[in-house]
Amino acid sequence: MTENRPALTAAVVTISDSSARGEREDLSGPAVAAALESRQFQVAFREVIPDEQKKIEEALIRLSAQVRLIVSTGGTGIAPRDITPEATEAVCDRLLPGIGEQMRSAGREKTKFAALSRAVCGARGTTLILNLPGSPKGAVESLEAVVELLPHALQLLAGDTRHRQ
Repeated sequence: MTENRPALTAAVVTISDSSARGEREDLSGPAVAAALESRQFQVAFREVIPDEQKKIEEALIRLSAQVRLIVSTGGTGIAPRDITPEATEAVCDRLLPGIGEQMRSAGREKTKFAALSRAVCGARGTTLILNLPGSPKGAVESLEAVVELLPHALQLLAGDTRHRQ
């Protein structure tokens, strides 16, 4: 993995069968990218892929060599084809369960259905991989619940363990 990447590079991956087939416009990916850019992340890649575990894993592995943060949207529920968390777990070295817990906790303030999210967050090398729900509103709200933690998490993954106030 490349270690001289700018600290706040990101990729947004929309995971949706219908969007990948061109049957439905991807609204979540652009919304997440805009939210990241408003927080000074440079979104270097945006992709739409189907709900297929192998394709998700391949995209996460490929992008983790190019950016410091990968944010996926979609495939985190309990429907039969929702396998984003499994694909994420398969490629991560370590999981950060507190991130998913924080998103679900914040989401419960807005909807009782937040408890059905299986979104996970993990690290692959020095890259953070974060799953968000598939709806544009849910994706942005979930991201907002944890976005302030992300720069510090990326510093820690890069080996910078200095304490900050």
